[in-house]
Amino acid sequence: MKILFLLFSYFLGTIPTGYLFFWITDKKDIRNFGSGSTGATNLFRLKGWKLALPAILVDILKGAVPAYLALQLFSDLRIAILAGFLAVLGHCFPAYLKFKGGKGVATTVGVFIILAFKPFLISLAIFIIVIAISRYVSLGSLLSILSYPFLIMIFHKGEETLFLSMAISILIAARHAGNIKRLIQGTERKFGEKEK
Repeated sequence: MKILFLLFSYFLGTIPTGYLFFWITDKKDIRNFGSGSTGATNLFRLKGWKLALPAILVDILKGAVPAYLALQLFSDLRIAILAGFLAVLGHCFPAYLKFKGGKGVATTVGVFIILAFKPFLISLAIFIIVIAISRYVSLGSLLSILSYPFLIMIFHKGEETLFLSMAISILIAARHAGNIKRLIQGTERKFGEKEK
């Protein structure tokens, strides 16, 4: 039962929300445009908030639902943590899209809304403040996600949740390697700039 649930968590995470929304409206593969990501940030740059906002909400649910259901069905934090991680992994590396998915930030948000709500709220504040000051979504995403391990240590959420936050932080940083390079070079697009 637990193995099936963990497989469900991964495949729920693989639902390519941005890809599907872009295909429905334009009949094109979003991976061929913008950053090449199937995530909501790329969808926003290409199509605006009307499609990006629903995509973000779905991507958040992809992380929240497995974590929540795992706690309800198994009353096991370790299963919930693994389910959440697999959902994020599925979003980043969907098997049926040649493992080319999104950056995983929104799905990570969903996981931590369920498993570590107070650190999530502080991380959200970091995200908003960084974007307000710098106008770089990627920088806000990186700093907010990378803050999770420190926030969880402060709020004593347990070793398992700390390990999850560390694993996801490494994954998110790796997925943002191109963004980090462009931030250093000063060529990263700012919030509100449309893809040319």
